[in-house]
Amino acid sequence: MGRTLFVTGTGTGVGKTVVTAALAATASGSVAVLKPAQTGIVGDDEGDIAAIGRMTGGVERTTGGVTTLELARHRDPLAPAVAARREGTSPVTPERIVAAVARLAASHDLVLVEGAGGLLVPYDDHGGTLADAAASLAAPVLVVCPAGLGALNASALTVRELRHRGLDCPGLVIGSRPSDPDLAARCNAADLPAVTGVPLLGALPEGAGRLRGAEFHALAVSGLAPGLGGEWDAGGLGAAR
Repeated sequence: MGRTLFVTGTGTGVGKTVVTAALAATASGSVAVLKPAQTGIVGDDEGDIAAIGRMTGGVERTTGGVTTLELARHRDPLAPAVAARREGTSPVTPERIVAAVARLAASHDLVLVEGAGGLLVPYDDHGGTLADAAASLAAPVLVVCPAGLGALNASALTVRELRHRGLDCPGLVIGSRPSDPDLAARCNAADLPAVTGVPLLGALPEGAGRLRGAEFHALAVSGLAPGLGGEWDAGGLGAAR
């Protein structure tokens, strides 16, 4: 059985998909990426899974490409439970997520599970969350956070909830760091570990999602810490005081 890593965010639009793609690009061995529920998507529009396939496509891997799986997609840009209810379709329960992970882990060295929105977004009408699925698998949960104002509070609350549930959080990754960071973004790079109690394990630059193949792989290596398969050095962020 392969290992599993869940990827959550402090909220929507913080860069979870780009970070998940970067993890897939830098991982050794065979990799599968699971997106339990995609919301705010119409027809054949590109969802997060397709975006991950695009970014990692063409990356040279001795084990072949990245396997991707999406369990459900919903038109309304809402929490998965609410979007499924409005459509009259069956929601993706934590139990279904666990079963899908088990199938993928049987044939892959690493399974990455990208959540929707933040950690406690409901997936079903019983309040099931990504955290419940991670707890069932005793899997670690990586937190993706924004670079600037608001990151400290949202990150601390997310990490605190993971600890409350007995879940391991290996650290944080800034999902989209501006090329010209403001004072808050520069300070947060130093303050996030102190406030949350977990290390900062990377920072991917804004616009990374537009890249693919070798170019994206090089960016992923430079943006993720060695523990995540990269060569990132936090000392280069230049916190301001």
